[in-house]
Amino acid sequence: MNIDGRSVAEIFESIRREVHAGRLVAGELLPTVRELAGRLQVNRNTVAAAYRRLVAAGIAQTLGRNGTLIRELAQPGEQEGTAPGSTLCDLAGGSPDPALLPDLQAVLAAGGSYRPHLYGEPVLDAELERLARRWLQPDCRPGCTLQLAHGAVDAIERLLAAYLVAGDKVAVEDPCFLGSINTLRLAGLEALAVAVDAEGMRPQALAAALAAGAQAVLCTSRAHNPTGCSLTPARAAALREVLAAYPHVLVIEDDHFALLARTPFCSIVPAATAHWALVRSVSKAFGPDLRLACVASDADTAGRLAMRLAPGTTWVSHLLQGAVRTLLASPAAMQQVEQAAECYAARRAALIDALRSEGIDAAEPCDGLNVWVPLTCDPAPLLPALARQGWLLRGGTGFAIAAPAHALRITVSTLDAATARRLAADLRRLMV
Repeated sequence: MNIDGRSVAEIFESIRREVHAGRLVAGELLPTVRELAGRLQVNRNTVAAAYRRLVAAGIAQTLGRNGTLIRELAQPGEQEGTAPGSTLCDLAGGSPDPALLPDLQAVLAAGGSYRPHLYGEPVLDAELERLARRWLQPDCRPGCTLQLAHGAVDAIERLLAAYLVAGDKVAVEDPCFLGSINTLRLAGLEALAVAVDAEGMRPQALAAALAAGAQAVLCTSRAHNPTGCSLTPARAAALREVLAAYPHVLVIEDDHFALLARTPFCSIVPAATAHWALVRSVSKAFGPDLRLACVASDADTAGRLAMRLAPGTTWVSHLLQGAVRTLLASPAAMQQVEQAAECYAARRAALIDALRSEGIDAAEPCDGLNVWVPLTCDPAPLLPALARQGWLLRGGTGFAIAAPAHALRITVSTLDAATARRLAADLRRLMV
């Protein structure tokens, strides 16, 4: 490898050039700080600073006393959704039932005339802002600031990027939402596993992650994907007590199922926390193609989020804002959302009852579009057998952070009671 330079910037650029040219490849160890400093005849602190900059840029990874190596190019893992055209009964996709979504064409037609919006105009639709504040403010600190993002995952990515750099640690639930796993992986952030139970994050596990250096906490307050667990008031209070000792840590609450949730919202943000955000998207209730999430936060975080939007898209489309505004303001649309919430709750209950009748336990209580079925072994061999019986399910492996996720995640959004009974019977037979 041809590394040269006398300053931190020159050494950094020399190594980055070697990586981009393919002469330094992923997994290759860089020279030790002592060795490279001697070769270049510079102070060891200069080389050490250049290596730290490489780590912060996501180019290298430190192994402590074992050295510094070139980082693998991050690749996304599993994604929500499944390929269209499958002949199998799709219980893996994680999507809402299309039949329970509002008619967006009718909504857009009813939204009134559209006028072009130009650069420099207010980025928030005034009426949508009023409705969003009414929706979020009861669950936030007084005086919170509102911003929009292109969906919950987009909001989380921008919030993390506003505060963290590659190599920083983020405490997340284990098992974890696929979108969150991919966001952390592609940003070069390290996920610290926080085990969950029926009441959400475990306080001792969160305390361990914070003690290990987590700079942010990402928590799904209810309808956790994949397990369906929701925070109880007592658990949220215990988590707030843990977080109170770390006021510098960014706390992001992902309340993705808010419009459809059957469980109350319980915040984990303590009064001492300086930077926090509550993210609520509309994709589960209004459709995944409505890429819009409302973000309530402290003023500094809102400003950073706005700056993350400013260089690129600048604002969320006013066409989307108008559609969401019309839906939130429509008694008929919100009644349809309530009916969808009841339907999803009934489908979750039907599957859990069917599984229980076959002697199969599922995670309870649960909310959301999925039911989590713990197993005693790796589900990988079971999935092809289920496919041969006509079922497309998702194993728990892709959701795992640290502990093996021996489980099945079953999306219930389109699952009727009769189909649930057939699935439970097949599952029991194949598990014997």
